[in-house]
Amino acid sequence: EGKHAKETMSINKSLSSLTDVFSALAQQSSHIPFRNSKLTYLLQPCLSNNGKTLMIVNISPTEASVQESICSLRFASEVAKVELGRPKRGIQEVRKKEQNSSTSKNRRGARNEV
Repeated sequence: EGKHAKETMSINKSLSSLTDVFSALAQQSSHIPFRNSKLTYLLQPCLSNNGKTLMIVNISPTEASVQESICSLRFASEVAKVELGRPKRGIQEVRKKEQNSSTSKNRRGARNEV
C-alpha cells in the first residue's frame, strides 16, 4: 500500500506540473516551467515551437468516479483554451521535402547505373 501511495503522489505531482505549464502557456508567460517534472520536460518539444498537441481525456461512466471525471473534464477544458500558435511547418511542406529527397536519391541512383 505504501508503494501505491508513493506512485499516486508522483502522478499527482506530474499532473500538477503539467497544469502549471498549461497555465503559463495560456498566460503567454515569459517562463514556462517545463523542468518541474519529468513529464513536462519530456513534453517540452511538443508544447513549444513546431509542436502539435492532441489531448485525450478518459473518463469513467461509474457513479463512484464522478468527481474524478469532473476534474478530468475541467482540466481538459482549461487545456483547450491554450493556444500554442500555428506550427511552422505544415504537412504539405513536409511531404514536399520528402518528395524532393526521394527524387534526388533516384537521380543519384540513375547516375550510378550509367
